[in-house]
Amino acid sequence: MKLTKERIVDAGMAVFAEVGYQHLSMRQVADRLDAHAGSLYYHVRGKEELLALMADRVCRRAYDACTAVLAALPPDAPWQDRVEAQVTTLRTELKQHPGGAQLLAESPGMLSTGAFSLMERLLRTLLDGGLPAAHCGIAADTLLSHVTGFVLQEQNQPTAPPTVTAGLHADLCEQFPLVMGGLIPRLSHDEKFTRSIRLLCTGFAALNQP
Repeated sequence: MKLTKERIVDAGMAVFAEVGYQHLSMRQVADRLDAHAGSLYYHVRGKEELLALMADRVCRRAYDACTAVLAALPPDAPWQDRVEAQVTTLRTELKQHPGGAQLLAESPGMLSTGAFSLMERLLRTLLDGGLPAAHCGIAADTLLSHVTGFVLQEQNQPTAPPTVTAGLHADLCEQFPLVMGGLIPRLSHDEKFTRSIRLLCTGFAALNQP
């Protein structure tokens, strides 16, 4: 097949999912495509540009998915619902790409226009909701950082829970009664994410109070 920028990005995403940010190399991408490493440079200048293209792809797909979700909301939906729709859809999209959360975290330094589009819309939502402009940047950064960290934790969960003996469980309960006890509700990842976003939005809304 003809070597194209799109195919190189496809291969880069696949290699990134296997080896991560630090170990990604143009040679590995070339091997995935059964091509000479030098031939990639006719389409992509190097690893940094490839990472920027990969980040841009993830962000643009998330942006397009968010656009569809927002279009389904009622025209008079409050800004909190619009924020929740954006970050929930972003989380879903990031989870579909191993390493997607890390690419999003690195995207501002790569000048990803896809990431800028996500941020621009989120800032507009917060401004239109009445949040003071002085706080909108911090609020948007907090939301995106929360999504990134949440997905990183989800994607790095162990495949099987650790073995805990009855004795160890008793010791842990004694040392960490709040962590191990029943006072704090145990929530699914989805419920925890939704509640955390609503909690953040409640705090942001308080900035509107006189």
